[in-house]
Amino acid sequence: MAVRRLYYDDATLRTFEAQVLSCEPVVAEHNPAWGVILDQTAFYPTSGGQPFDTGKLGDARVTDVRDENSEIVHIVDRPFEPGRVVGCIDWQRRFDHMQQHTGQHLLSAVLQEGFGLPTVSFHLGAALSTIDVRGREPAADVLEGAERTANAIIFEDRAVKVRYGTPEELARIGVRKQVDREGVLRAIEIEGVELQPCGGTHVSSTGQIGLLLVRRCTKIRQDWRIEFACGHRAERVARSDRLALRRAAELLKCSEEEAVKSVERLLAERDVRFKSLRATTERLAEAEARLVMQEIAPDANGWKVVARVLEGVEPVYLAKFATQIARSERAVALLVRRECGHLAFAQHPSVGKDMSALLKQVLEQIGGKGGGTRDFARGALEKLEQTDAAIALAQSLLAVESAHQAAPK
Repeated sequence: MAVRRLYYDDATLRTFEAQVLSCEPVVAEHNPAWGVILDQTAFYPTSGGQPFDTGKLGDARVTDVRDENSEIVHIVDRPFEPGRVVGCIDWQRRFDHMQQHTGQHLLSAVLQEGFGLPTVSFHLGAALSTIDVRGREPAADVLEGAERTANAIIFEDRAVKVRYGTPEELARIGVRKQVDREGVLRAIEIEGVELQPCGGTHVSSTGQIGLLLVRRCTKIRQDWRIEFACGHRAERVARSDRLALRRAAELLKCSEEEAVKSVERLLAERDVRFKSLRATTERLAEAEARLVMQEIAPDANGWKVVARVLEGVEPVYLAKFATQIARSERAVALLVRRECGHLAFAQHPSVGKDMSALLKQVLEQIGGKGGGTRDFARGALEKLEQTDAAIALAQSLLAVESAHQAAPK
């Protein structure tokens, strides 16, 4: 017997009575749990992008609600005996979901009708909600226009009604999206704006949505994901954004209105300084490589091996120093930066070894990841305390190859 879904006709119902039809233990992630089936319920199960309701059945906490084979299973933290039980919905959670879901219908209708962007999916998150739309990228003026239009309709406090009809009947009165289902369907109508098949819970007028705030838009595969918040969530988001802007202005020592320009100026200055630092690092690496090559004596093969653990240098210096060393004839660089455990192995082609293979041998014994080419390889150690051991091992492995190559035939 299919359960009677009380929320279909009255989403504002907070308490109800029902008959317990069954109560069986179920597998739960942590604590013992039972699945309760009732003859009727006001609890909404996870479906259509909207999460489940929580609340209480008698003295038991409802921690999940599932739609399984036309039955609604209430996951509770204690068992029930057959009989009558009183259910109580967590109204704060329910009303929040109603605001977000009706807001989504409104935003989707505006984006489709006004901007040709149909919604292909909806997710009601814990803090923010998203819709994925298909078509051209929604520019900033499109998002602002959709937000303004939606809020104008919210402020008009238009009626939101539940309609029932067959797919053919709904099509005749202008349903926004056709569905491949037979029989009588439930649809949500926003007066003069929207008619969409939906089994979710909704507010009774657009004014109850409160406010709709569009946050950002990002590319998701072939679609565009629009992040938004409605009602109390929009209030919290707006307050948080304002506090973040105020704090940023305080740190920048400017007014909130000047914060963006101040950030742009700082980014431009950063880019100039980065280019200057990169050029300085190049010159320093070149000078130090020239100096160290003068100080190091060649081994039996005539190789000059620079094996060092570097400290207190910029991250970009490691690769640049290794590259500069490897420009010298028969030179090898075995370098690691202590602060991060990054490795750089490089050689002049005249050495004839394989730096990628050498790095692989080191990382197999010491632990880490990396790769590269015959002449240049880089990687990272799993444990920072292994920096000295990694360089010592690299030196040892290279020395073995050097001795083998230098041995008389």
